[in-house]
Amino acid sequence: MIWYEEEVKQLKQRINPAQLNRTVFYGSSSIRLWSTLAQDFPDTPVLNLGFGGSTLAACSWYFEEIVVPSKPRAIVFYAGDNDLGDQRHPEEVYLFFCTLVERMKKNLPDVPLVYVSIKPSLARWDLIEKIKHTNALIAEKIKLTPGFTYLDITHAMLGANHRPRPELFEADGLHLSPAGYQVWTKLLRPHVEKF
Repeated sequence: MIWYEEEVKQLKQRINPAQLNRTVFYGSSSIRLWSTLAQDFPDTPVLNLGFGGSTLAACSWYFEEIVVPSKPRAIVFYAGDNDLGDQRHPEEVYLFFCTLVERMKKNLPDVPLVYVSIKPSLARWDLIEKIKHTNALIAEKIKLTPGFTYLDITHAMLGANHRPRPELFEADGLHLSPAGYQVWTKLLRPHVEKF
């Protein structure tokens, strides 16, 4: 996990008394690059603790170091597609999620979490069956975990041809465009406004 150390160090410096007790958005670059996050949720104090290229494995590893000190009122979490992009199996990604759940129960037992399902993307369409399998495993775990919510974004990101909508992605076909973030905002708002 050494390759994340510099970015993790910067994230830790971002956490100060004024940033405590917010809804924390945590995860990979789909979170980190959400530059309009505060504007998209104007009625909810938010804190972006995403770090680029991170895997669910890394998010679980750094959870106690990054998220716990921020004393979140709630967590919105997105990660998993980089793990699959690194050729990890769905069952491995699921186990990393289970580790994160245990760390949540130990450190933040009363904090709700919304898990945003792994997105279908143009760049990783070849992984769609693994994405579906991973999402199904995680959704099943969340059903059994009080305070956790599974947010399925898949259908909203697919067009009439059942393929990812190009306008929701940047030129790389992986990262979200402003239109992609608008879709996520619309789906997340009812959950975030409850916090």
